[in-house]
Amino acid sequence: MASKISEGTFRSAFKAVDKELLRWFPGHMGKGLKQMQQKLRSVDCVIEVHDARIPISGRNSDFKYTISGVKPHILVLNKVDMIDRSYKNKIIKKLDPENPNIVFTNCKDPRCPGVRKLFPLAQDLINNSNRYNRTNEEDFNIMIIGVPNVGKSSLINALRIKFLGKGKASQVGAAPGITKSVLHKIKMSENPLIYMLDTPGILTPTIADIETGLKLALCATIQDHLVGETIIADYLLYWCNHHKHFKYVDHFNLVKPCDNILEVLVHISKLYNKMIKVRNPMNEYELKPHLQVASVIFLKAFRDGKLGKFVLDEDLL
Repeated sequence: MASKISEGTFRSAFKAVDKELLRWFPGHMGKGLKQMQQKLRSVDCVIEVHDARIPISGRNSDFKYTISGVKPHILVLNKVDMIDRSYKNKIIKKLDPENPNIVFTNCKDPRCPGVRKLFPLAQDLINNSNRYNRTNEEDFNIMIIGVPNVGKSSLINALRIKFLGKGKASQVGAAPGITKSVLHKIKMSENPLIYMLDTPGILTPTIADIETGLKLALCATIQDHLVGETIIADYLLYWCNHHKHFKYVDHFNLVKPCDNILEVLVHISKLYNKMIKVRNPMNEYELKPHLQVASVIFLKAFRDGKLGKFVLDEDLL
């Protein structure tokens, strides 16, 4: 039934959020950016990690110039398991002119080819670059950068396990902003001797437009409560309908696609028995659907890949 729904049934644009909600640049981010710039003299290569679901949206455009500069730069697009693989070549074609060294990774997979190739690629790039004040150094120093919650710490841990055979060295969390400052060197490999500097996630100080901000929020690079779970869920519903991705209909046992987020959330609340007690005008308690909890359930289904594998930036490719 979903495939027969006409395009005109759905909203053609999303206009339900205030731009002020999408400005999030905590003090530790500004401090972290300065720390990263101060460490550059001791760095041989910069690895920038971003979410493969938003390969264009949300990338801090300043990184390439303010952090990497003339240093070898590798762009890692993590969470490749969350996207339709048919988009990989489109992403490379779009980004290649400014990012010739692109690696796709899934840090959850210990056999991930991207994780295996990352250090050999970094070593080749460093050996073929001008190391300036580090020309005579035998070890390699790599700085890892990116926006919050794209998998930097997970990548460090996966690389450390793969190339050093040791356990986790960097904290991993579901909420953005776990790493607060530039850490000391983390040993990643003995032969060759490789160290890595973990860094805090840094967003661009001003998010360019509402769509970009909502994509960042949908991928959990901005804390949900700063935008609002229901607003993010509404954008997810709009995006799925707009791009004809209707897997949410079957996943939540809906009769057909729906463009009204309140109807969808009420349905999810009843489906998962998520109700809340509220007082009515008669000062009596009654049960009503818990829309915030339903929004969280809807967002989690997307973030866990249960609503399908797709690229939120497909229009930009």
